[in-house]
Amino acid sequence: MPPIFLSEIQKEAVWDARGERVGRCVDVLVRGVGQPFPRVCALALRDGEDTPHFIAEEQISWLRPSILLTSNRSNLSPYTPEGDELWLSRQVLDRQIVDVDGRRVVRVNDLQLARVGEHLCLVGADVGTMGLLRRLGVERPARALFSVLRRQPSEAVIPWENVAPLQADAPVRLRVSQERIGKLHPADIAAIVEGLDRRTSQALIAALDDEMLADTLEESPAELQVAVLNHLKPERAADILEEMGPDEAADLLADLPDQTSQQLLELMEEDDAADVRRLLAYPEDSAGGIMTTEFATVPEELTAGRALDYLRRSAAAHEDEALYYVYLTDASNHLKGALSLRDLVMCAPDTLLADIAETDLATAGLYTPQHEVAHLVAKYDLLAVPVVDEESVLHGIVTVDDAIDAFIPTAWKKRLPRFF
Repeated sequence: MPPIFLSEIQKEAVWDARGERVGRCVDVLVRGVGQPFPRVCALALRDGEDTPHFIAEEQISWLRPSILLTSNRSNLSPYTPEGDELWLSRQVLDRQIVDVDGRRVVRVNDLQLARVGEHLCLVGADVGTMGLLRRLGVERPARALFSVLRRQPSEAVIPWENVAPLQADAPVRLRVSQERIGKLHPADIAAIVEGLDRRTSQALIAALDDEMLADTLEESPAELQVAVLNHLKPERAADILEEMGPDEAADLLADLPDQTSQQLLELMEEDDAADVRRLLAYPEDSAGGIMTTEFATVPEELTAGRALDYLRRSAAAHEDEALYYVYLTDASNHLKGALSLRDLVMCAPDTLLADIAETDLATAGLYTPQHEVAHLVAKYDLLAVPVVDEESVLHGIVTVDDAIDAFIPTAWKKRLPRFF
């Protein structure tokens, strides 16, 4: 049997083996929505009554050109829904889904069915123009018109294995979708959340784990960050903030009402909250306000080999997602120099760090304006600028993406290649 579409059998008459009318098809039920080809388990029929009755897939002989069953009406075994079925017309048609391969939110205009092995299965979602025209019953004249105009109609059938159906009222199916969406880059997930209606986006957000949601929020505009956090329970919102970088968490809390910010800080782990409070103490457009406290340091007296061992065991180094620079400090955390990770890896293990480190560093003060930090980044071609106080104590670093925020709108900056 060639592939057919839901719109081609919906409202069509259903006939038994003797040619007697059994009813008309109003919906198709499938199970195993997480599988590449969910199996059709039943047709929902109506025959004048308000409550539908169901015909099991095993009793379907043909769907086109007519829906023909294998048995006489009197011998048909009724199918009883178990509650985990997906109703294609009621629950999928005209709904938003995520095209995981295309990393976009689309609306379902029609659904494609086909035989896979011995069973009838759901194989694709039609999100193109022709799917909508087919449902309106004008597919043939529309194709003729397109032919006259020498234009190609929009046909886009997404394989079901690339579909993440988003149903706010179906937690099990939402978990399946979360697994598929979770493989995407956080920036793609952020764009998907932005493209969903409010109820669906809230359901998807609730299904994401804390780490994934934190990464997604870091790639989202401030307005979406605030909206998401306001929707979450305070305890979970605090957990999300703990998963975010201190600078990102501080920026987000600064956009919230003071009372809400204080409540969330009190719910956070003490160490995480202390890092964020430290950043919130500085003006928003200063080096102290935009710096991150996640960076790698090593004692200045080490050799290259011992420094690499030190970094492997350092909790601070593990928190540094990029680790482009390693900073040399003394016992009182005074900044003594810096070197790139490349230089550290490439030199001989017994080389003293003091012999290869750059000591004439471009640094920023805690209250240095953000635009001046951006100037340092551009002038010296840096990926990060260390932030020190009057006594040269190292407090944090300003990464290039946060420095250029002074000149590039945040929404654009979040779409640039991410270095940190």
